Amino acid sequence: MSDLHTVIPVPAVAPGTAGPPCAYARLRREQPVAKAQLPNGETGWLLSRYEDVRAAFADPRLIRPLLSAWPPREGADAPPPCLPTFLEMTGRHHERVRRAVLPLFGRRRLGFMVPRIRAMAEELIDSMVAGAEGRSADLVAAYVEPLPLRVLCEVVGLPYEDRDVYLPHTLTLLSAAALPMEEVLAALYALQEYAAALISRKEREDGPHEGREGEGDYVRLLLEESGRPGSELTRDDVISFVVTMLMAGYKTNMQHTGNALLTLLTHPEETRGLRDAPGRVGPAVDELLRHVPLMNAINVLVAQEDLTLHGQRIRAGDAVVPVPASANRDSEAFTDPDRLDLTRTPNRHVAFGHGPHACTGGHLTRLQLATAIQVLLERLPALELAEPADSLPWDESTPLRAPARLPVRW
Repeated sequence: MSDLHTVIPVPAVAPGTAGPPCAYARLRREQPVAKAQLPNGETGWLLSRYEDVRAAFADPRLIRPLLSAWPPREGADAPPPCLPTFLEMTGRHHERVRRAVLPLFGRRRLGFMVPRIRAMAEELIDSMVAGAEGRSADLVAAYVEPLPLRVLCEVVGLPYEDRDVYLPHTLTLLSAAALPMEEVLAALYALQEYAAALISRKEREDGPHEGREGEGDYVRLLLEESGRPGSELTRDDVISFVVTMLMAGYKTNMQHTGNALLTLLTHPEETRGLRDAPGRVGPAVDELLRHVPLMNAINVLVAQEDLTLHGQRIRAGDAVVPVPASANRDSEAFTDPDRLDLTRTPNRHVAFGHGPHACTGGHLTRLQLATAIQVLLERLPALELAEPADSLPWDESTPLRAPARLPVRW
C-alpha cells in the first residue's frame, strides 16, 4: 500500500483508448483517497470509489471553483472576475438559475426534439451513403462530428454558421486543467464576449419568441424570462447559460458518441441484440454512459473547511478530484463492472455527476445518443469497422479522448 503522503501522477489512459486507466482499480482497493499531481502542476486528492465520488459531488463543503480563480493568485497577478458557469454557481444564485433552466431539459419538454434529431441523423446518413466510395466512409467526419453540434444549435439557439468563432475557445476550456491560466482566461473572456454579442443580436431581432411547447432557441426563452418584471434571472445568467452549453454540450457529446459507436462496433453480438430489440435502447445508452468515460476532464472541487475521508485529513482550500470514470467501474457498485452489458438495470452510474450540480443536459445527451444509435442500426444494419480497432488514430487534443476516424463499411 502506498504512503498517503506520497504524491502520485494522475493515472494515465492507455494509448488508443478512452479509459478509464487500469491504475484506478488499484487505487480503489488500496488508496481510495490519493494525493496526486494534476496536469497543471497543482495537487489534489483523487477519489476513486463510487460512494466517495457520489458523496463528493453532493457535499456542500466541496465547491467547484471559478475557472478564473483556481489555482488562486493574489495581488497584481490576480485576473479580473469572470461570470460563473452553471457548474461554478453556488447557493442562492445556483438555485434560482437551476430552477429556471432545469424544466427546459426535462424529458417532456425535450419531446419536440425527438423528430428533429432523427431527421438530422437521417440526413447525415443519406449524405454519407450518397458520397461513399465502395460502401465505406469515415463515421466520425460524416456523422459523429456534425450531429451533436446541430442538435445543440437547434435546442439552444446557437448559429451553426458561427462555429468557427466559438468552437476553438470551447476546446481550449475543455483542456483547462492542463493549460496556462492566461490561455484559459483568454478563451473564457472570448466566449463570454461572443455570448453577450449573440444575446444583443437576439434582442435586436423583431418578434417575441412565444415559448410554446415544442420550440427551441432556449437562449431567447431565457432572455425573455430575464426581462419580465420580478424575474430572478438576469442577463448575465443567460450569458453564463450560453458559455455552459458550449462547454458541456458539444465536444463532450461528440467524443462520447464516437466512443460509444466504437464500443458497439467492437461488440458485434451485443449490437446485434440491440438491433433486433430496439426497445432496449434506453438501458443500452445508460450502459454506454457507464462503460465509456464521459467525463475524462479533471473535476476539481475545493474544500471549504477541514474534513476527513478514509482517515485522510483534507484541509480547507485543498483540491478534491472525484473521478466518475473510476466510480463507474467500482465492483462495490456494479456487478462485473468491466463487462459491457447493454441490458444492465438498474444502472446508477455517475457519468452526469450527482447532486445539485448533476448535468442539466443529461436527458438531451441520452436522447441524442439513443437516436444516433437507432437510426444507424436501422439504416445500415450490416455496418462494421473497415479497419482493425487497434489501428485507429485517436484524437487526444483534450482529456475527452476519442477515435479521430471510424472507417466503416456496410
